[in-house]
Amino acid sequence: MKPVQKKRLFGTNGIRGIPNADLSTAFAMDIGKSIGSYFTVERIAIARDTRLTGNMIETAVASGIMSTGSSVTDLGVLPTPALQYYCKTYDIYGVMITASHNPPQFNGIKCIDRDGTELAEEDELAVEDVYFSKKFSVSDWSKCGTLAHDDTAADSYVAAILKKIDAATISKAALRIAFDAGNGASYQTTPALLSALNTRLVTLNCNADGRFTSRESEPKPENLSSLIDMVKSGSFDLGIAHDGDADRAVFIDEKGRFIDGDKTLSLIVKYTARKGDLVVTPVSSSDCISNVCKETGATLVRTRVGAPIVSRKMIDIKAMIGGEENGGVIYSGHQFCRDGAMTAALVLQLIAASKKSISELIGELPKYTLAKRAVHISKPWGELLQSLEAEFSGKEIDRTDGIKIKEGKNWVLIRPSGTEPIVRLYAQGKDEKDSSTLADKYQAKLEKIMK
Repeated sequence: MKPVQKKRLFGTNGIRGIPNADLSTAFAMDIGKSIGSYFTVERIAIARDTRLTGNMIETAVASGIMSTGSSVTDLGVLPTPALQYYCKTYDIYGVMITASHNPPQFNGIKCIDRDGTELAEEDELAVEDVYFSKKFSVSDWSKCGTLAHDDTAADSYVAAILKKIDAATISKAALRIAFDAGNGASYQTTPALLSALNTRLVTLNCNADGRFTSRESEPKPENLSSLIDMVKSGSFDLGIAHDGDADRAVFIDEKGRFIDGDKTLSLIVKYTARKGDLVVTPVSSSDCISNVCKETGATLVRTRVGAPIVSRKMIDIKAMIGGEENGGVIYSGHQFCRDGAMTAALVLQLIAASKKSISELIGELPKYTLAKRAVHISKPWGELLQSLEAEFSGKEIDRTDGIKIKEGKNWVLIRPSGTEPIVRLYAQGKDEKDSSTLADKYQAKLEKIMK
């Protein structure tokens, strides 16, 4: 049997690296040549987030694409889901220059399919094959592609979200919102959406700053202290924050408490899914969503971790909603990708329609918590996995993605990151103390095995 080819460049969310270190302009240009050589289309769209090196990497990739004869439409600074909506609307391939939630020194290259989804694994492998073979389809000078600009993508994206929700009900509620863009790509689009929904809006870090000087890009509680303090001290109904490319949204309740993305996904499923609907989420999401699906009569399908995997499964089985525990919700009524602004709009709709506070809505969910750890690895994942399977051979194990070990009514998931040289550890418990204790126990086991 032929072994399954492993991706060498594209991780779970594109290629990532540090520009002028392991992500050189020469490499970026060759990736552009690989993309243009594989797709052989008339035009490809490109956009970037606010990172300092965005222009540099974008220009290199665009030059590589144009050298193969494909033209490039530059959409400027955009959230990743806004580029995806543009690709879906115009049936065009796209390239997003972003490292999402990674620190500012990183950047990345992500390919978007013509239906707006992240490129399928087999296509990423094909692009890699072109890169490693160096069999680029370089055009004669007279047939090289050209560069055009389109500044309509942001407005079209916001308008599309407004059409998919009950804007009138949200507007009537006149909700008080504090929003933190984290200096990222949503600094214009999400404030425009929230203003159109008649929210009483206060913004934070809504200036484009490629160094992310206000806070780290990943919207974790420890990075959102300013937003949390603002909501806690003021009269707000909700706090909202995005990561660098705004494909995720996280929320702060009216009391200044961080709401885990796992609960956000479960809440949206509870109020959106109906009997007979299909819902997709990875094995890393808690059993909260399992219980919610049972209550609503929806069928839950579990996958490996990764937004492209979830969205492809949703398309295959015609699922209504899906997403991950990190704040990435995929609503098929809009598009098959994680979309931070759409997620924010759906949560506003739930608050406005139910006339309940966000804390009341969250309080109605089954009680589960997730503790997460990132552990740097000192040996190859395959070798580590063998050791883990030997260590936990007497327990019930799920091998859908990495290794998931059953612990009574709870579980621990250990899997390699697709974007960093770390192992991600997730532990489910009945409360924060329970999940944290379980995570500590397994982290200690993991570190002992690596020694």
